[in-house]
Amino acid sequence: VVEQGPVIQEGTVLAMLPWAGVLGFLLLLILLRVRVWVPSSSGAQLVCKSSALAAYLESQCQALKGLCEASWPWRALPSLQTLASLMGPLDSRVHFVRTYLQLSDEGLVALDWAVGPAQQERRQTSSTHSAPVLLLVPNSFGKVTRNISKLCHEALLHGYRPVVFNRRGQNGCPLSTTTLQLYGDPADLREAIQYICSRCPGALLFAVGESTGAGLLFSYLGECGSSSHLTAAGCISPIFHPRCWFEAGHSLPTPPCLEELSPLLILLLGLLPVSVSPRFATVLGEVLPLDRFFEGQSLRELEEVLFCQAQTWDLYWERNNSLRDVDEVAVPVLCICSQDDPMCGGPRGTLPFELFETNPYFFLVLTQGGGHCGFFKDSLCGAFWSHEVLLQFFHTTVDFLLTEDKLRGQAKKRGARSVLKVTQGRSGCRKESCCPHNSPDIYRWQRSYTR
Repeated sequence: VVEQGPVIQEGTVLAMLPWAGVLGFLLLLILLRVRVWVPSSSGAQLVCKSSALAAYLESQCQALKGLCEASWPWRALPSLQTLASLMGPLDSRVHFVRTYLQLSDEGLVALDWAVGPAQQERRQTSSTHSAPVLLLVPNSFGKVTRNISKLCHEALLHGYRPVVFNRRGQNGCPLSTTTLQLYGDPADLREAIQYICSRCPGALLFAVGESTGAGLLFSYLGECGSSSHLTAAGCISPIFHPRCWFEAGHSLPTPPCLEELSPLLILLLGLLPVSVSPRFATVLGEVLPLDRFFEGQSLRELEEVLFCQAQTWDLYWERNNSLRDVDEVAVPVLCICSQDDPMCGGPRGTLPFELFETNPYFFLVLTQGGGHCGFFKDSLCGAFWSHEVLLQFFHTTVDFLLTEDKLRGQAKKRGARSVLKVTQGRSGCRKESCCPHNSPDIYRWQRSYTR
């Protein structure tokens, strides 16, 4: 493990200056072609299986009831919200101290520990204090977005220790081997989490995945099951069907008024895998046909060149589908999605509602607006409502588990026996659940509870 001083992440205002004219022109076209209207404010819809934790979340997580109470016109422009979230300036109040972690195959990943202004000059060393750790998994294209930097700042205010996971060769992390991280391969993330647990013993660990980064988090949770070391996890605008998303090519779903701008929109969002830096081209050119890579015209072509040289496209996604082991997830996971997501399309064909309705570990917060990762609370320059929901979800989950552990201990002293009763679920189906007063075992995250 090698540490270095504060790191200034890519994507600052200065780095965006060359794009100012293009971005301004894009915004002008949007304003001219779209009739701006202000939709009525409404809360979010919680989709989940009936359970004790679900009921507790609905009663205690107040952020779910306060989505965008203020009226502002940008809600009618999901593409603009997406741009502001993924391409906006980073939070200047957050700085990063980088740790390089050498993996078992001699590859390198970087962990960026977020610090506030008062902590900027103080180096982050191994500590035994019990502050919870929040691991952030950015999108798979290697850029720390405004969404991630804002979440780091909010987490610092709530007493967390945020740390950003950077993949091999991305965001300034050196590429020491010719091996790149596959879309759904959690091996590197697993080693990083093991290191974080050894560096922060006894601390609660939470994780948040952004966009395509949520796929890596899903893969990790599925492969590790109850041994994931995580207390709870969250995902902001996850892509549940990555293969279909890649096969959509460069013409990703966009509003009708922006169909002719979709290639430019993708470029501005940084969706092309620019993580393959030109300085790595020489060594990678020995094992990959990089000429085909740089000539690629779609996301699928680029992904195939990088990862499908020794296997077929079907076999690649059979091994890298992020939901391949979803039945083994053993910690609560909250997913925040929007009905007007310009990158994923409508929720009917892109969201696995059956997963949330049948698996007690998965919770879906579905909003009417917000674009892709653009769940702003009041304005495009303000705070993110999604960050408030996630942090409240983590706090509420911990409070729930502690409370029920205490009740279980009291019940064992009384010799309480389990009692089953039949209740009516939201979907109208009859479901069995345990009485929360007489059967505290329901609150244990046991495998039998997920069957």
